[in-house]
Amino acid sequence: MAFVSETVRGQRRAELAAFLRSRRALIKPDDAGLATGPRRRTPGLRREEVAQLAGVGVTWYTWLEQGRPINVSQQVLDAVATVLRLDRAEHAHLYRLADMPEVPGLPEGATALPSDIQSVLDGFTAMPACVYNGKYDLLAWNDSFAALFPSITANGVERNALWYAFTHRETENPLGSEECLIQMVATVRSAYASHIGEQAWTNWVERMSTASPLFASLWASNRVSTPAPLERTLSCAGHGTFHARTTSFAITGVPETRMVVHTPVATEDFELLERLRQLRVTAPTPQPL
Repeated sequence: MAFVSETVRGQRRAELAAFLRSRRALIKPDDAGLATGPRRRTPGLRREEVAQLAGVGVTWYTWLEQGRPINVSQQVLDAVATVLRLDRAEHAHLYRLADMPEVPGLPEGATALPSDIQSVLDGFTAMPACVYNGKYDLLAWNDSFAALFPSITANGVERNALWYAFTHRETENPLGSEECLIQMVATVRSAYASHIGEQAWTNWVERMSTASPLFASLWASNRVSTPAPLERTLSCAGHGTFHARTTSFAITGVPETRMVVHTPVATEDFELLERLRQLRVTAPTPQPL
């Protein structure tokens, strides 16, 4: 984490105090299951009510709302966020103001994408495009992507690009070179820092490590990276070699998801992709792996 001066910390604490007071004023006692007495003058909830509902001490919460330099845990911030009914943007804002190094993760299983994402993917007619989450679960794709990666898109159970790449390396696996896999694992290793202790991620890492010694070795190397453009040479199950450059775009409103577009390098690559698209139209549906 970058160094933060005490002056900046003080400014953040002042912002935190104002933010908490403003959010507290928006919660009606009835919405929190509290009775509204005739003598209530405070708009929204009182400090002691927030503290009680969040399961923290009144003095501690008062100090937090006063911007005092106190230690705060992720669990307590999450409890306060729940009581104040913060949305994802507000929850992340709370973390930043409280100098919490992590960001709040998506609830387990939350993978909903904006409704227009599929239309955007379909607009890349000559370019394979898809959407991944932080650990390369495949969330959406277009027809060109399905032509290039028929097995993973046909598999209704295991749609994880890294599982596919590391456990099917000797069969139909066009995901690329070992250098590409190193980059992908490093990207997931970086995302993992925000999910330490989450059972879904722990189980996934253990399962991947058990299934693939190569993955286990790369994971143990602790190399980290952010998503970056890649030059990829993909072997397409006897149909030829597809060369592409990948570009990633973050998806607004859904943290840790990104759209990945494969841009064919040369005319031959566009032609190969079109042949694969035609084969997909005429061939039987691939059986799940």
